[in-house]
Amino acid sequence: MLRGKITGLRALEKEDLIFLRDWRNNPDFRKNFREHKELNLQNQENWFNRTYSNPNDFMFVIVDLKTNEPIGACGLLYTNWINRSSDFSFYIGYNDLYIDDVYAFDAAHTLIKYGFEDLNLNKIWMELYEYDLKKINFFKECFNFKVDGKLRDNAFAEGKYWDSFIISLLKSEF
Repeated sequence: MLRGKITGLRALEKEDLIFLRDWRNNPDFRKNFREHKELNLQNQENWFNRTYSNPNDFMFVIVDLKTNEPIGACGLLYTNWINRSSDFSFYIGYNDLYIDDVYAFDAAHTLIKYGFEDLNLNKIWMELYEYDLKKINFFKECFNFKVDGKLRDNAFAEGKYWDSFIISLLKSEF
């Protein structure tokens, strides 16, 4: 387990898929993900099998170190070993928080540190839709992620097209 001050990141187990399904099906969360349909447990198991057979994906369950209860999920995905970059996936599912002032900073810091120090990544990036201000502001303010670019009309939600942003953090900036 990777340990922060109040959170731990442990390997995802099949038993965790029920939590992930329920968190990802939360309409307030799902609108921010690249998945637009309601997920069932079979969808989650298929994803789990693909993810754990892929050596370029590192997925974790975020746990509260006091209770050892799952509170969220995070990962470094689509790792490109030539460019030493990885897509950052992150949310706090506990109490429908998504991003919060208690768990999110500690868990995100732990995963970023793991990516740069243990995996020797040079860049951690993510794609966020323009209306996902909670996550955009969190990563820009707390970790100094920078906007690399904008993809115009890249997502369809609430009856209209939205831009998405690619934001990233370089190892030298951490």
